[in-house]
Amino acid sequence: MKAVLVFVAVSVLFSYAVAYDPLDPNGNITIKWDVISWTPDGYVAAVTMNNFQMYRQIMSPGWTLGWSWAKKEVIWSMVGAQATEQGDCSKFKGNIPHCCKRTPTVVDLLPGVPYNQQIANCCKGGVIAAYGQDPAAAVSAFQVSVGLAGTTNKTVKLPKNFTLLGPGLGYTCGPAKIVPSTVYWTPDHRRKTQALMTWNVTCTYTQMLASRYPSCCVSFSSFYNSTIVPCPSCSCGCQHKNCIQKNSKLLTKAGVNTPRKDGQPLLQCTSHMCPIRVHWHVKLNYKDYWRAKIAITNFNYRMNYTQWTLVAQHPNLNNITEVFSFTYKPLVTYGSINDTGMFYGLKYYNDLLMEAGPDGNVQSEILLQKDSQTFTFKQGWAFPRKVYFNGDECKMPSPDAYPYLPNSAHIFAKMTLQQLLIILVSFLLGLQVV
Repeated sequence: MKAVLVFVAVSVLFSYAVAYDPLDPNGNITIKWDVISWTPDGYVAAVTMNNFQMYRQIMSPGWTLGWSWAKKEVIWSMVGAQATEQGDCSKFKGNIPHCCKRTPTVVDLLPGVPYNQQIANCCKGGVIAAYGQDPAAAVSAFQVSVGLAGTTNKTVKLPKNFTLLGPGLGYTCGPAKIVPSTVYWTPDHRRKTQALMTWNVTCTYTQMLASRYPSCCVSFSSFYNSTIVPCPSCSCGCQHKNCIQKNSKLLTKAGVNTPRKDGQPLLQCTSHMCPIRVHWHVKLNYKDYWRAKIAITNFNYRMNYTQWTLVAQHPNLNNITEVFSFTYKPLVTYGSINDTGMFYGLKYYNDLLMEAGPDGNVQSEILLQKDSQTFTFKQGWAFPRKVYFNGDECKMPSPDAYPYLPNSAHIFAKMTLQQLLIILVSFLLGLQVV
C-alpha cells in the first residue's frame, strides 16, 4: 500500500512538472467569463480565451471548449460560437434553448458568418495565434446567454470540469476562480465600466498528454565534416504508422491530401516517421562571424502548417546579427540570459508550410557574431541545445553522434593565409628535392 501511495504521489508531481515549460514558464490559455448583464432567469456572459503561450498556437480545425453546469442551466443563445449538440429540450414550450446538455461542447464559428452572429475576436474557425508571434490574433471570444441560473453574484454557480482541445489533446484546465471584475473603457476613453462578475479558468499544455511520442525531430550537418547526422530512428514512433512512399502512384489520387476529421496524418515513409524534420547546417566560418542554415521539412501529406513557429536554444543567439528569410524574436525568459529565440515565417511569403511534397519546406540562414570567450566548433557547440516546432519539443540526435571537428581542423583554422602558403611552398620544394 505504501508503494502505491508513493507511486501516485510521484505521478502527480511528474504530471505538474511536465506541464511546466522552462522556455515559456508563464505560458497558458486563460478563459475569462465576464457577466455583462442579468436576465430574468440567468445572465449574459462575454467569454474570452487569451493565449499567453509565446510559441504555441491553436491550428485548424481549432479549439473545442467544454464544461459541466453546476445546476440545471441551459444556453438560451450564443453569438460568435455554437454548441455542437442541442441535447434534450423537450420540456420547453415556445422558446427552445440553443443547448440543454449538462455538459455542453462549444466551438468557434467559421469565417464569413452573418454579421448578426459575430462579435469582436470571434469566427476564425477556432484558430488562435501564438502570443509571441501575433498578440492581436492570440485571442478568441464569444457571448453566451445562460438560463435557469443564478441572477445575482451570490446565487450564480460557476461552471466546473472545464476541458479544452487545441485542436487535440494536451491541455489540462483548472477550476473556475472568481477574480476582480474586468474594467472596460468606453469608446471615447472618458468613462470606465465594469463587468458585474468575473471568473477565470487557466489551462496549461503538457506534451506527454498530447502524444507519447514527439511530433518532430532534428538532424545536423556541417561544412567541416562530411557526415550528415539524421534524425534518430523511430523518433516519432514506428508502431502502427500509416505511411506512403515518396514516389508512390497513390499520391496522384484525388483527395489524398484531404485532412481527416480525426486528424490522422498520412506520412511519407522515413526512418524517423515524424511529420516534421528540422535540419540545422553549420554552413560557413568567417573571421568574426559564422553562418548556419535552418530547413524545416513537412512529411505529412494531409497537413499545412499555417503560422508555424520554431524555437531554438543556443548560447550564441545573444549575438545574432541577421536572419535572412524568417522573422526572429528573442525569448528572454530569465533576465540577462538571452540564449533562446523564436523563428517564424514572413507574412504572405513563407508563413505557410505546405504539405509533404516539392513545396513542403521552408528555409533560412542566420548570421551570428562570434564571442571570442565562448565560440568554438568543438564538441558540437555550434548546434542547438533544444528545438521546438509549434510548441512541441523535437527529438534531438544523441550528443555522441554530432558532426565532430577533425583533430587538425582547429590548428588550420587559427593559421593565417601567409602561414598556409609557407607550408605549401615548403611541401612543394621538398618534392622537388626528392
